[in-house]
Amino acid sequence: MPAIDPAATHVAKEIAHGRSLNGGRFHPSGEHAFVGAQDYQVWRYRLADDAKVGFNTDAWVRGMVFPNNDTLVTGGYDGRLIWWPALADAPEPIRIVEAHAGWIRAVALSPDQSRIATCGNDLAVRVWDAATGEKLMELTGHERHVYNVAFHPSSESIVAGDLIAQFRQWSLATGELQRQFTMPTLHKYDEGFRADYGGPYCLSFSPDGANLLGGGITEVTNAFAGVGKPAVVELNWETGEETVAHGPKGGTQGKAWGTVWHPENFVIGASGGQGGGWLLFWKPGEKDEFHSLNLGNVARDLDLHPDGVQLLTVHHDGKLRISRMAPQA
Repeated sequence: MPAIDPAATHVAKEIAHGRSLNGGRFHPSGEHAFVGAQDYQVWRYRLADDAKVGFNTDAWVRGMVFPNNDTLVTGGYDGRLIWWPALADAPEPIRIVEAHAGWIRAVALSPDQSRIATCGNDLAVRVWDAATGEKLMELTGHERHVYNVAFHPSSESIVAGDLIAQFRQWSLATGELQRQFTMPTLHKYDEGFRADYGGPYCLSFSPDGANLLGGGITEVTNAFAGVGKPAVVELNWETGEETVAHGPKGGTQGKAWGTVWHPENFVIGASGGQGGGWLLFWKPGEKDEFHSLNLGNVARDLDLHPDGVQLLTVHHDGKLRISRMAPQA
């Protein structure tokens, strides 16, 4: 892995797509960025020259995974899970599965790349065979929209969190519910509007599986307008208890749309909202960031490049930005 300096992070490249972007992922080769846009397509951008190819998903897409280098799987707001030839010149669907009634809010890939998990507004979590599209499990019990899902690095369990930051953990071997816990920081009931607001807009584990990160919004003052502060909660996986709520020391408003626990043991978050868009960097266990970068516009997703140095963010202004955690050349 090249030398990394988070405090030297800078935007190294911008690509203007023109329509607002909802989600983004690097291809496993690191040569392309895939972004879901509000023109009802996913776009593949070749980073060497910005050449682009469209995937006509016919829906807004936020969830994307790569079971292998040749295959892209997208989850849309129309409830469809679609398999695509990731690097084709004129991609057409390989397989379409009617996965959920209503939005697919998140798609996750198991560590061994054999299974895909989805969750959405029909209150269910479903696990699929990544190679065949066969439904392997249906996991229920959530009483509110399920916002995010993640596989534990051990591949022994799966966890999902809903609108009110209630989490459920199931065994991947049996489908048995193993436990329930909450992330109180990520939920607020607004008495004025009589509305719940919150949930994990992003969810990921530390590489060793000892900690779960859930990102969203906290200290909500107006549920109708979504006014609050971004937060990335660090939860001890063994105990199921919050250990720290990472946030911006400057009081920036918005929500955390993406979070990564970097292999070199620091936490990254991407925020977007009334306070614009930011990259935030924290040390484990510390509330305040040790570095931040103003991205210039609301960030909607975050992904770490296979080289461990580059970061992809996608934005409301229709741009994808590639940042480098290294000094400028």
